[in-house]
Amino acid sequence: MTGDFIRPVFVISVAAQLADMHPQTLRQYDRMGLVSPSRQAGKQRRYSQRDVQLLRQVQQLSKEGVSLEGIRRILQLQAEVDRLRGEVQLLSSEVQQLRNNQTRVFAAGTTAGDVVSLARGMRPVRRETAFGIFTMQRAIGR
Repeated sequence: MTGDFIRPVFVISVAAQLADMHPQTLRQYDRMGLVSPSRQAGKQRRYSQRDVQLLRQVQQLSKEGVSLEGIRRILQLQAEVDRLRGEVQLLSSEVQQLRNNQTRVFAAGTTAGDVVSLARGMRPVRRETAFGIFTMQRAIGR
């Protein structure tokens, strides 16, 4: 399904009809970098369903009074959010995989600088701290 959504199949006249725009508007948006379709060998523009959806979004934002530069920035930010969401999903799955495969954890020991290996869910055993008792003696007669 995703492959069909991004496959460039529509020539500019069909894409313009689907987006309810004039073909010259699509050429202008391509020059500005708002919606950049794929190119065939003869440099003919080919639009995907995703491109048509972006054209409709550009048209809606334009009707709402957003400038073309503002629309470009909105599209850039949306693309960045999509990229970051994909990265977060990838990292989350990696963390989950690492957690599933991990049988031992490392923790700070009870003595300064110690690192101990423990089974998952266990805590290091506390050792009783021995305090030395120091007494002061006074010299008598001095």
